[in-house]
Amino acid sequence: MKAIIYTSVGASDVLELTERPTPSPGPGEVRVRVRVSGVNATDWKCRQFGHVQGRLLYPEVIPHHDGAGVIDAVGEGVDPGRVGQRVWLWDAAWRRPGGTAAEYVVVPQRQAVGLPPDVSDETGAGIGLPAVAAHACLLAMWGAPDRLGPGALTGRRVLVVGGTGTFGHAAIQLAAWSGAEVIATASRPEQEKRARAAGARHTVDYRADTAVADVRAAAPDGVDLIVQVAPSAYAEVDQQVLAPAGTVAAYATEGRGQVTLPTAVLMGRNVRYQFVLGTTLPAAAKEIAVTDVAAAVTAEALTVGADSGLPVLRFPLERTAEAHDAVQSGSVGKVLVDVATF
Repeated sequence: MKAIIYTSVGASDVLELTERPTPSPGPGEVRVRVRVSGVNATDWKCRQFGHVQGRLLYPEVIPHHDGAGVIDAVGEGVDPGRVGQRVWLWDAAWRRPGGTAAEYVVVPQRQAVGLPPDVSDETGAGIGLPAVAAHACLLAMWGAPDRLGPGALTGRRVLVVGGTGTFGHAAIQLAAWSGAEVIATASRPEQEKRARAAGARHTVDYRADTAVADVRAAAPDGVDLIVQVAPSAYAEVDQQVLAPAGTVAAYATEGRGQVTLPTAVLMGRNVRYQFVLGTTLPAAAKEIAVTDVAAAVTAEALTVGADSGLPVLRFPLERTAEAHDAVQSGSVGKVLVDVATF
């Protein structure tokens, strides 16, 4: 099979297109013929900085956690009827050397989730990590429901900071699907348009001097939850727009950023901070997230594409390095790699 590999940390030029033996599924596993591979920030970060303390966990790595394709073989203990099923993939490269940047990938069967006939491969490859992390953030607040779904967040006001990125887009869609009133940040007209297409009812420019007043205009009593990607940069504003017993759920993109908090003030208001990383969530939380995300996909409440506010940027497999560079540079939209057409 054709595969993208890297054997050392570094810039995107360490990525190499090569041929590798087609893997066979073991007990409880399925093999998926990959159509589309999804690229996330964690993919270029692991490639550039390593998995643990600047080193790789494996001599050779095929990157990417997310993808969509068709099951073409199953291992012992897996229903043979799954052969031919269209699926979306999550955590494919988590604690294993082979991800979805290859023509075939083997994963535990639970990590290959059925994709409804009317849902595109690009949506299947575009959900995965961002949606699982967004799900965890939305359930982080005081008195949160056990699950997401229609009506689960009715009456809640949710502010999504960074709402036009892949993670923020998933957070908006899942929150709106669950009945929340969503406020999203947008600093330009095209960002505002994308946030509203995803399901935001209000938009604010979080960098403006009027940010606090603008959020309070939409939520006079404050917001119940802030889904945040820059908790150190916006800590002061976050604290001013939170309702009592409010929560900041941070899927941070700031690297070594430090959050400084006024302890006594936040204690008196019962404010909660929850930091989230999708890959390291407890297994039970992941299973619940995947089940709820699958329901949102089936309901067509979780999608990618320009119509839903998240444009798609596509690259062929041999240009995977360019796809990594696009994500690293903050390109607008969901970056996907086309692996095979069949």
